[in-house]
Amino acid sequence: MYRRLFVFVFAFACASTLFAQDLSDIQIHGFVTQGFLYSSNNNLFTMNTSDGSARWTDAALSLSDAASDKLRIGVQLHVYQFGELGGANMIIDWATGDYRASDRVRFVVGKVKTVTGLFNDSQDVDTVHLWVLLPESMYPTDNKSFNLAHYGGDFYGAMPLGKRWGTLGYRGFAGYRPLDLNGGYAKLLSPSIGSAFTTGGSNEFGGDLRWETPLKGLLVGVSALTSGLDGTAPTGSFHIPYSTTPVPYAKFEKGKFMAAGEYKRNTSEIDLSFNLPGGGHFIVPSTYDTRSWYAMSSYRLTGKLQAGAYYSHYINGGVNDSLPVNFSKDWTVSGRYDFNGYFYTKVEEHFINGTALDYYTDTNPAGEKPKSKLLAAKVGFNF
Repeated sequence: MYRRLFVFVFAFACASTLFAQDLSDIQIHGFVTQGFLYSSNNNLFTMNTSDGSARWTDAALSLSDAASDKLRIGVQLHVYQFGELGGANMIIDWATGDYRASDRVRFVVGKVKTVTGLFNDSQDVDTVHLWVLLPESMYPTDNKSFNLAHYGGDFYGAMPLGKRWGTLGYRGFAGYRPLDLNGGYAKLLSPSIGSAFTTGGSNEFGGDLRWETPLKGLLVGVSALTSGLDGTAPTGSFHIPYSTTPVPYAKFEKGKFMAAGEYKRNTSEIDLSFNLPGGGHFIVPSTYDTRSWYAMSSYRLTGKLQAGAYYSHYINGGVNDSLPVNFSKDWTVSGRYDFNGYFYTKVEEHFINGTALDYYTDTNPAGEKPKSKLLAAKVGFNF
């Protein structure tokens, strides 16, 4: 409640300052997208995708303004429906005040987008990506709102290293990340506990170093995030202790061509705690050792047409990783066409081996087959 009050007050302050400024400096952007998913063999993302599903709608509006030469403020409001996830309630994706102390040091506070890897902080901007679905091994769509941002503060900046060494960007952050009660983690774990979660979240801290190398177009870097996660429900709770996950990555762009890749390994455990009728708790622990990576490339064929492909790999080495329920291997081909500066469409085909990601038992009551194809399409409008 206090976090909601903080964000409301901050957003109100942003809006008050915006209207106190010259309206010509205000930047207003937004988007609306409509997705469609059709799969073979299995249902994905809490939808009946084997029959085809259009239960995927996103809409957002952002406002930002330079309150002074050194301070920029802004907020983004968002509503989404992704199968059974999301809902009619409007959420605040981010609400920040960004202060430039010097050319090399800046501070940002509020609900701040979490910068990890190449694309975590741009997941909310569909128009900048070729892909309908970013690689699920690193960027699970059903948990986008949970992973996107934290309540807290960052410091960041960039240091030129000279013509021979490029530029080094750096960022550190700390804050609190609430569990999205209408998101994928809560939906996936609720059947194990026996009821829906009512509270949850975790403190987190981390950083990011990215090097724009002397080779034009080549970016290499590493992010690190330390966090855990807790959730409570009327019938029990879960606890994931703190662990640190490094994420090395690289991206190369030259002309119309782009290639990128990331890797992360996360070793931790999860404890499910069940409330006993006479009081006390019964705890069921389990461990996991997940390895995730992807490699992608794309090429702009014309000014309006772009095509690409990626391979996304996820495996849980802490258990029997030969079982389909413990791995996901996804080959994807994608295309995008921009009708003009406002309207665009995307289409892609996924060839998925394994059921470790994006599957929910209540939409696959007869069990899951090890392989599936998924057609994903989206139309969007942005301004």
